[in-house]
Amino acid sequence: MSAPLSSLPVHELVACHECDLLMRKPQLADGESAQCPRCGYELFSHRHQVVRRSLALVMAALLLYIPANFLPIMQLNLLGQTSQDTVWSGVLGLYDSGMQAIAVVVFLCSMAVPLLKLLCQLLVLLSIRLDFGRSYGLLLYRIYHHLREWGMLEVYLMGILVAMVKLMDLADLSLGLGLFCFTALLLIQIWLEVTMSPQQIWQALSGEDVHACD
Repeated sequence: MSAPLSSLPVHELVACHECDLLMRKPQLADGESAQCPRCGYELFSHRHQVVRRSLALVMAALLLYIPANFLPIMQLNLLGQTSQDTVWSGVLGLYDSGMQAIAVVVFLCSMAVPLLKLLCQLLVLLSIRLDFGRSYGLLLYRIYHHLREWGMLEVYLMGILVAMVKLMDLADLSLGLGLFCFTALLLIQIWLEVTMSPQQIWQALSGEDVHACD
């Protein structure tokens, strides 16, 4: 007969984020996932070499950050005048047009917060990989989770695509390298969100999962 949940230590319990069912934390092998028996929500999954794979993705995203934001996204030719637009020039254009508040929001959501998220992820992963400063890693990982809702690259990308569709009938438009870098950056960050299993990262930071970076 299994022991009641009230007698188990906290680190052996897990609560469903959807229906709040409290249950014993299952032990998972690589590639396995745990689902709530009541609502079917995926509680967490155990991925192989999560720290190494996440580090590779973070480094790739950081390498793409500067070209994604400072290389031309598109080149516009209207009545003989040619202009090249980047994410940074868009922020400056909004600011110079008297829309300072909107410029600050765009800068934060499309440039500052995504960079801060990547730096937090990098430092968290390095603290696990090098087994150094895990208390700071815990703090940075909490900060990262608070920043997740503010980095909206996908919204900015949709705005770019809508603007390009509207401008195609008015001027000659050609795509720039910055757009491909920006799209690649967005896809890598989505891939990173899937790869960087929160449950395994929390366990590794607290010293519970010694195999997180194997």
